[in-house]
Amino acid sequence: MKHLILLFSLFVLGITNVYSQEKQDPKYVREANFAFNSGNYFEAAPKCEDAFKKLGVKGSLKQKGDMAFKVAESYRNMERYEKANEWYGVCLELRYFDIKPDIYYYKANMQRMLKDFAGAAKTYKEYKRVAPESKQKEIDALIAGCETFKGFEEFESKIVAKCETKINTKEFDMAPSFVDKKGKKIYFSSSREDAFGKDRDPITGQKYMDIFVAEYDDKMNPINVKSIDTKGIINTAENEGSVCFDAKKKTMYFTRCPNRQKAQLGCDIWMADLNGEDFDNITKIILKSNDTVSVGHPCVTEDGMMMIFASDMVENSLGEKSFGGRDLWYVNYNKRDKVWDSIPKNMGPIFNTGGNELFPSLGPKGQLFFASDGLPGIGGLDIFSAERVGTENKWINPKNIGTPFNSPGNDYAMCDFDGKSGFFTSERKTSTSVEYTPDIWSYSVPPNLYDLRVVVYELGNKNKKIEGAKVVVTEVNGQTWEGTTDKTGRTEKWVERKDKSRYITEGNDYQIKASKARYFTDKNGAKFTTKGLDNSQSFLIEIPLIPIEIRTPEVRYPLDKWSFINDATCMSLDSLKFLENLLKDNPSLVIELYSHTDARDTEIHNQALSENRAKAVYNYLVDQKGIDPRRIKPIGRGEAEPAKWIDEKGVEQVLTEAYINQFKTTDKAKFERLHQINRRTTVKVVFQPGTTDVPLEFDPATAPPADPKYKVYTDPLPR
Repeated sequence: MKHLILLFSLFVLGITNVYSQEKQDPKYVREANFAFNSGNYFEAAPKCEDAFKKLGVKGSLKQKGDMAFKVAESYRNMERYEKANEWYGVCLELRYFDIKPDIYYYKANMQRMLKDFAGAAKTYKEYKRVAPESKQKEIDALIAGCETFKGFEEFESKIVAKCETKINTKEFDMAPSFVDKKGKKIYFSSSREDAFGKDRDPITGQKYMDIFVAEYDDKMNPINVKSIDTKGIINTAENEGSVCFDAKKKTMYFTRCPNRQKAQLGCDIWMADLNGEDFDNITKIILKSNDTVSVGHPCVTEDGMMMIFASDMVENSLGEKSFGGRDLWYVNYNKRDKVWDSIPKNMGPIFNTGGNELFPSLGPKGQLFFASDGLPGIGGLDIFSAERVGTENKWINPKNIGTPFNSPGNDYAMCDFDGKSGFFTSERKTSTSVEYTPDIWSYSVPPNLYDLRVVVYELGNKNKKIEGAKVVVTEVNGQTWEGTTDKTGRTEKWVERKDKSRYITEGNDYQIKASKARYFTDKNGAKFTTKGLDNSQSFLIEIPLIPIEIRTPEVRYPLDKWSFINDATCMSLDSLKFLENLLKDNPSLVIELYSHTDARDTEIHNQALSENRAKAVYNYLVDQKGIDPRRIKPIGRGEAEPAKWIDEKGVEQVLTEAYINQFKTTDKAKFERLHQINRRTTVKVVFQPGTTDVPLEFDPATAPPADPKYKVYTDPLPR
């Protein structure tokens, strides 16, 4: 289904496309067939194309269709998908599908890789008409995938994928794997000119693949890219690649595939111990009973007890069959004998399809990554991820990880370091590469960007912003910084420091405290966190400060009474909720509760009235809301302390009896309203003796008992 050059000859060695060659075929046809069947596609493509033209009207439709098919297959194997698509189209025009129905399938695959999802779906449907029953489910999934991923380029992702141009060459570079625990060193496979040996793979025209290493500096710039072995110990004249390591990074597992001179042999998985930059105990792991079978792409679990790999075996010695193409298989480690089991077991239908499943790897959270062209995807091989079940070596729910990892080209060999960065292999076209060749790509999740601004206001009057408040921000277990509020009650917006580091960073908890003279400072302050946030965010944190004297929301009483008005004209109980919350939210707070009257009636009368009204609030909080009575002292102020008011001209006025009386006849409503402003309740925070800004902290163990007189009203009111 896929061209297999990208798999560094894995699974393709020893397999030839054998078509009958009749003795009466012209010489140019026989030569074209020989080149194609030898797997030398660079030579086969022009020979087969030339043979197709020479057959002209003389050749039968079968001969011309066969030759057109081989041209298409040669271009597909050379990753020239546009040309392959054209020649599969020629096959359809010649009705070669009557001889080889899979032409529809190959054509649809090319259309999908060229982003023609609508055309691919239509061609898959044509194939569905003639495909065997065993293929129907797979075709339905492919058709569904065309619909799902047709707008893949519109999918938004915050992940940044980048072609590693400083590592990649014009040859094949692929299958990265971390060598160290810091994510600064990778091994990868390459057919670059620095590869060991002189021979070239006749399939690709490039050198046989070797394993190379690239180290990264602290800014993730690659340095010191070189072969891991120039002595012929690991890297040989054959193909080596697709590396993984044990959890301790002490043992390397890799794939080795025979070259074309040993075409009857399949690939094997080998292991070697790392000793600095040297390798010891190089051993082939026995995983197959037939030398022509290929096994490769090893992946070892963190506990070292399971190895997952890809293989083209049809069935194991127990009769367990493949699902088609290349499947994922696994073996367990025998701790007693210190060897890997020799009988692989299939990973099952959750992973394997009639297509190809390759390149398994494990993520930092135990998730299993693998590549498949049999599951619904964008095109070619796509990367999938399956969730790990608990701590077991079991996985469920394989899902296509989408863009930017997957593209219409082949994408595979995921190498995830921490869930936020890593590498993978892709054969997509770029602005600098017009060919579908394997390259190493890196990816990173840009950090969420946060900033902070704090607003300080007066409790009970949110519109009154506090200028000159000191604001201190502390990152828990981290740095502390401070600022001062301006006339709007705001601090500066904290974004970046002078060294370009961010004030607010991912995965941290923060605490904010605000303070100013003559205001009660909440020792707990405000808190916020960036833990678990998926997106960037601007934090605007509002902090109330409690003034020494607090004007409570409006509480009204009937004339000459201390019961609360609680109706459509005034919801006194809602206002009293403010005091309740104040005391419950600040359990160490001790307050003095003051009630005031207007100037009507005698001073003696108003003094007693104000005391009873203060006691009414006291009793309400204590008896109905459960506030400790030792935290509240009710005090009556009578008419002695008139309130202040800003008039219509913006001038502050003291609401004395003389000032209010000027509106008695000219504006009766205003006259009553100003008197009502004087009928108020205020709260003062009790401070420690000898201080004006250090609140007295209530201690239930040492606080003296409340005065029993606070619960007794004065009645009748003296006149």
